[in-house]
Amino acid sequence: MLKVILEQDKCVASGQCVTAAGTVFDQRDEDGIAVLLEETPSPEREAEVRQAAAVCPVLAIHITTDN
Repeated sequence: MLKVILEQDKCVASGQCVTAAGTVFDQRDEDGIAVLLEETPSPEREAEVRQAAAVCPVLAIHITTDN
């Protein structure tokens, strides 16, 4: 199972995670900080979640897997 961890305190509101995986991430209206919508996304979303983690400019997204 895929598990996503978002360090909001590191987020710089670039929005790259939302562009890469808009069903898993969103941004707060008041300051643009990322919000995690799905902590355990479906396996079908794995590629986009990994892309979101890769494009985060401050590496605030971490992915773990339980097999």
